[in-house]
Amino acid sequence: MKSYKAIPFTVPLRDVRLEAAVSPVDAGRQSREREQAAYERGQRDAEKALSEQILQQRSELLQLHQGVVESLRTAVPQLVKEAEAALIDLAMEAAKKVVANAPISREAVEAAVRDALSQLEDKADITVQLHPDDLALLRKHKSPILEGLPDTGPLRFLSTPEVTRGGCMVHTRFGVLDARRETKLEQLRQSLAE
Repeated sequence: MKSYKAIPFTVPLRDVRLEAAVSPVDAGRQSREREQAAYERGQRDAEKALSEQILQQRSELLQLHQGVVESLRTAVPQLVKEAEAALIDLAMEAAKKVVANAPISREAVEAAVRDALSQLEDKADITVQLHPDDLALLRKHKSPILEGLPDTGPLRFLSTPEVTRGGCMVHTRFGVLDARRETKLEQLRQSLAE
C-alpha cells in the first residue's frame, strides 16, 4: 500500500527543493525564535496602543482644563460683581443703622442745612423745609442759622412731616435740593455701585 498520493499540477514546478530534515534541537530553536518574535511584536503593539491611549487621555485632559479655565474666566467676574453688590448692601445697612441711631441735635440740623446751602450756586430767595421737631429744636435753642447766613442772606424756614429728622429740603427759584438723609444714602449707594 502506498502512503502517498500523487498531486497533479497544471503548471510544472520550478525551483523546488526538498527541505532537509530538521533536527529536534533546530526545531526547538526555531520555535523559540518564533515565540520571541511574536513576543516582541506583541510588546510593540501594546506600547503603540498605550501611547495612543495616553495621547487620547492627554487631549481629553487638555480639553477639560480649557473648559474649566473658560468657566472660571466667565464665573469670576460675575462672582466679583455679586460680592461688590453684597458689600455695598452691607455697608448701606450699617450706615442706615448708624444714622438712625445718631441723636438729632441742634448742631446736626444746622450742619445739614449748611451742607445743603453750600451746594447751591444761587443763594437768593431760599426756603428751607425741616421736620417739625427739627425746626422746633432750632427755635428752642435760638439757633443763629434761623437768621440766615452771611453768604445767603435771610432764609425762610418751613416745617413739613415729609422731611425726615436730620435732613432738609431747600427750595430756590431754580428748583429743589433734596438733602434728606435717605436721599443722601441712596446717592451714596449709587456712587458706590458705579
